[in-house]
Amino acid sequence: MALRPAHVNIKALDHSAVGRFWAEALGWSAYRTGSGVTTYIGPAGGFVWPDPVAVGIDVVAVPEPKTTAKNRVHLDLATTSTDHQAELVARLRTLGATPAQVGQGEVPWTVLADPEGNEFCVLEPREIYRDTGPVAAVVVDCSDPRAMARFWDEAMDWTLHKVTDDHAVLRSPSGTGPYLDFLRTPDTKTVPDRVHLDLLPYPGDDTAAEVARLRALGATDLDLGQGDVPWTCLTDPEGHEFCVLAPS
Repeated sequence: MALRPAHVNIKALDHSAVGRFWAEALGWSAYRTGSGVTTYIGPAGGFVWPDPVAVGIDVVAVPEPKTTAKNRVHLDLATTSTDHQAELVARLRTLGATPAQVGQGEVPWTVLADPEGNEFCVLEPREIYRDTGPVAAVVVDCSDPRAMARFWDEAMDWTLHKVTDDHAVLRSPSGTGPYLDFLRTPDTKTVPDRVHLDLLPYPGDDTAAEVARLRALGATDLDLGQGDVPWTCLTDPEGHEFCVLAPS
């Protein structure tokens, strides 16, 4: 038994506007889903969920705006050259992105925020991300990358590629799509997550059994006032929120 990332979940006051931004930013398509309170962004060519390669984005309407606290989960976008990086940053600015300061100092990547303040990075060209598609990595700030690697390596069917005291890296066993990076940072969680991963069982797997397995690995139940819903809200051992979805 194992789980796979279905998408990155982003909370937004205006899910349609934030969805449009990310669709245009990535060159993907936006689809209205559910009861009209979410926007799913996935590769162009028609709605496919879960995508077999990419990790999509699901923008969900919430009534609360983002706080000034830096998100502990963000996206890194890939580029193929320094010219591509500059062109992408300029295009994202025209779409509504703004420069963001997260204490990065002088670095070769550019830190921006989407129209509701969710931080993300436009990376300088890196050979490791040459085949990921527009999203190079989903990045999670944490205190102990080794502990996060132990939990998430067991939680999902992704392959652990690297683990050190400062950095852990996982990727789909197919060797396609984005990486999942855990980076050691000095800050700690102070507010509910604005961005999180949603996981999905494989067809035929028992969702309740998967949730029980995650609890045994160290996940904790989370009550967000979600009520009676077909998904389960949990936190990992460092308190990062995530959901286990029911197969559709």
